[in-house]
Formats: sequence, C-alpha cells, structure tokens
Amino acid sequence: MSANTFDKSKLPSRHVTVGPQRAPHRSYYYAMGLTQEEIDQPFVGVATCWNEAAPCNIALQRQAQSVKQGVKEASGTPREFCTITVTDGIAMGHQGMKSSLVSRDVIADSVELTMRGHCYDALVGLAGCDKSLPGMMMSMLRLNVPSVFMYGGSILPGQFKGKDVTVLDVFEGVGQHSAGNMSDEDLHELECIACPSAGACGGQFTANTMACVSEAIGLALPNSAGAPAPYESRDEYAAASGRAVMELVKTGLRPRDICTRKAFENAATVVAASGGSTNAGLHLPAMAAEAGIDFDLMEVCEIFKKTPYVADLKPGGNYVAKDMYEAGGVPMLLKTLHEGGFLHGDCVTVTGKTLEENLSEIEWNPDQKVIYPVSNPITPTGGVVGLQGSLAPEGAIVKVAGLEKQQFSGPARCFDCEEEAFEAVENRQYKEGEVLIIRYEGPKGGPGMREMLSTTSALYGQGMGDKVALITDGRFSGATRGFCIGHVGPEAAEGGPIGLIEDGDIITIDAEAGTLDLDVAEDVMAERKKNWKPRKTDYNSGTLWKYVQLVGPARGGALTHPGAKEETHVYADI
Repeated sequence: MSANTFDKSKLPSRHVTVGPQRAPHRSYYYAMGLTQEEIDQPFVGVATCWNEAAPCNIALQRQAQSVKQGVKEASGTPREFCTITVTDGIAMGHQGMKSSLVSRDVIADSVELTMRGHCYDALVGLAGCDKSLPGMMMSMLRLNVPSVFMYGGSILPGQFKGKDVTVLDVFEGVGQHSAGNMSDEDLHELECIACPSAGACGGQFTANTMACVSEAIGLALPNSAGAPAPYESRDEYAAASGRAVMELVKTGLRPRDICTRKAFENAATVVAASGGSTNAGLHLPAMAAEAGIDFDLMEVCEIFKKTPYVADLKPGGNYVAKDMYEAGGVPMLLKTLHEGGFLHGDCVTVTGKTLEENLSEIEWNPDQKVIYPVSNPITPTGGVVGLQGSLAPEGAIVKVAGLEKQQFSGPARCFDCEEEAFEAVENRQYKEGEVLIIRYEGPKGGPGMREMLSTTSALYGQGMGDKVALITDGRFSGATRGFCIGHVGPEAAEGGPIGLIEDGDIITIDAEAGTLDLDVAEDVMAERKKNWKPRKTDYNSGTLWKYVQLVGPARGGALTHPGAKEETHVYADI
C-alpha cells in the first residue's frame, strides 16, 4: 500500500502537513528525521500507558515498537506518545486509590488532547492496567478516528506451595496473617513470588475483564487479549494491529461503526459469562456515552441476568488468564456463546469482518477445562448481578461468581470511610452476620470512588468472606470475592439512603431476585433525611476537586462530560 492510496485532503493531518502555510509545522517533522514521503502519509497515534509504576505497564513500550513497525509496513507514519496510569494494586488500601477512577477520564482526556493538538489520523492504543483499558477505548469512541485497541497482556501466575497464585492471594494473605493463620515467613515468601513477570493481574479482575470486552466489542484483533505479557507472540499481534489500523484508514471504518448498541450487549455478555469485574458495570456505560448510546448500569445488568456463567476463572473460579489463553482464549468463549444464541454475530469488528465471520474457523476444544459449553454452564445466569431496592434506588452491583448463597440479611454496622472499616476488620471488631457499610466513598463523596480490596481480602483471609456482607457506594476490585455490593446509588454524599443508615438497621440482600432493601419505615427515613447535612471532603483544590465538580452518578458510568449526544462536531471530521 503506497501513500498515494490515501486522500490526505480528507484526513485531519492535512492541517499540519499540507500546503505552503504548513512549512513551519513540517520543519518540526524534518527535525525528527521524517522524510517528505513519511510526512505525506497518514499519521497514526500510537498511545501507550507505559510507565514504571507496576508490572502491568512495563511491556507496553516494547509492544508499541511492533505496532509502529506494522504501521510503517502499511505505509503509515506512526507517532508514539504516552499517557498516565494509576495502578490499582499499588494505589489500593490508602488515599492513593482516590486517584484510580479519576485516571480513567484523565487518560481519555489526554489521548484526546494529544490527537487533537497534532491532528493525527488514526489511533492504536495499548493499555495494561484496570482503568487504562476503558480510558483508552473511551478516547477512541470520543475521537471516532480509525482505531485498534491492544491489551498489554496478563502476568504469569506465581507458584506457592504447589498452587498457582496471584496478587489476590497476597491481599488475602494479609487477612490470614492478622488472624494468626499465616506466619511472617510465609507471607514474605508469598509476596516475593506471587507476581513473577510483566503483565496485569492474572485473574478475571478488571484488566482481563476489559481485555475480553475489547475483543467482544470489536475494537481489538481476535485473540490479541490472551497471550501473557512476556510472550513474544504479543509483538506479532502488535504489528498486526498496526497494519489493521491502516486498513481501517483506507476503508473508513470507525469505532462508532463498530461499537453499536448490539456490540455493547455482546461486551456485557462476555463480562457475565466470564465472571468478570463489577467495574465493567461502570466502564461500559461510560464507553457507550462516548458513542452516544444509552446503556446504564441497570441496562448492563439486564444482559448479565440472562447470560450463563461459563468461564471458570479466578477469583470466583479456579483458573487464570494464561490458562484461558491456552484453552482457546476469548475466541473460544465467544464461540460457545454465539452458538448458544447469546451474541449478535452480525456486529462488524476491526478486522472488517463480522464477529460471526471471525469465529467461523474456531473449533470447540473439548479437552480444555476452563471454558464450559453454554449447554452445561457453571451456573445458568451470569457471574455479575444488578440490584435495586429501597437502599439502592439507582441500583448497585454484586459479583456472585463462586458464591454458594445469594441471600443475606443482617444488622448494619456503619463506617464513613474505608480506613475505619479496615481497622475494625483487622482488629476483629465486627460480628458474624453483620452487614458492613462503607459510605462516603462514591464518585463525589470519596472523591474518586475507591475500591475496597484491602478490606474485602482481609475479611476473606480471616475466613469471614461468606459470613458477613459488605455494601458501599464506592467500588470493589475485580479481585474481590465474597458478598460485596458496590456502586450503590444515590451515593451518601448526595443524601442517598446509604448515608442515612444507622447501626443495627436490618438490611436484606437477594441476588437471585435482584433486590437490596433497608428495613426502616419511610417516615423514619424522611426524618433522617431532614436532619442529614452534606459533608465537605479534604480535597478542595486540584484534580480531585475538579473531578467532584464534574462527575455524575455511578449508574451512568461516573461520566465527567455530556458525551456524544451533545456533540456538534466529531474530531475525525475536522
């Protein structure tokens, strides 16, 4: 494919490369060693979340070089740039977690600004850690230039006493240690070997969940989500992604052509079928809004409700991402779901083919043990469930994959931040049968809607994961297991019912019926609401303050802008 295949007069980069008035702009490109031929070609942004914050991100720069090579092979000019990542495993359990969800929108915003400022024609985005995946895909949908997403890959599992382990085992080891069931020596050995390579957390936590979404929704090449980060095959997928985006520039196929309402339903189906992270209930609505599609938490949960749970993955199951890849990867999961009638096969993907066409040559592997056929699911309904009721009028979400019992009722014990709850759990200052409430941790109240993995893991490590329930207007990590309900709305900071609960109030949860109720009379709640006063956080300047001014409710994806519905122009058409 030669440069003259492309009509530059219709591409954004004409604003910085074409005509006598752009001589100063071109001089910068000559300064960086580009030839006239390269300047005349389409410009492809190659965006990564590379950094040295955590193993999730350290392989991205290597893979970006392969993407660039693929772009060059297809007569494009790659322009590499980086954006931030906040890595949840390190941000977890302290004030740093307030930055995590905020980072999703900063990633989307920064990629948008870089693309707009330099008039790039297409985008390949590489991401490795939880919020960076939806952030990168949100930017693709917002800009609507030809785009391909690529996951950086999962970490290899560690080996501890003959068993595969992940970072979740270390978090739960803290709880076992505090309960006196793990020695200092064993905890130290576990922390040293749990994460043996580059890559994102190995279970079906948020990163791997959203990686599965990237394939199911059609933004990533088939099977590109599967191989662990250290595998050299990732570089082959990266080069193929670079070539693929150039084909999209040629054909004009854009992210909003791919990510239709039916494609989002496919994405939600894969989350439920894989027992994926509850965070998908936040990210899918946010991505949909970037495309101008209404798809809120409870609509996502309607898909969850009718989807069989078929992938036996940690934390609710037995296997890690590497095992799923070896079993046939996301295409194998998509194959059985499609054959069972749970997917829209006519959705187009970045290959230019439909999902059904991509799956036509995939054959079911009866010898693997990770993915069950839909005719014989682990459970007949999805691993993630939406809840609604008097405690959560705007909805809430719970992961039920691996839960033996899906009903719980007990008295509330209230905490107004995660630190208070974690201290009480660590000191065993709670009782079996209680419902622990962690509030003022929502998008506005936190601010930043923290995850509660340290607290939930400590409970599980103490052997109490199924003996108490935990409810929050914040979030849970994809690694969380146990009866843990998040995204409760309206949040406490907005005067929602969760902010009006008092110790001893009876709360009833029924994940089968999809209900979450507070057994307090309406007149009593009305009196409490009258006496309730909003709280002021400690974040009264800077990024977190700005976030509070903009962020919307969890049900809609914690959006910080109106989305495509309010657009009067799309970047790709400038």
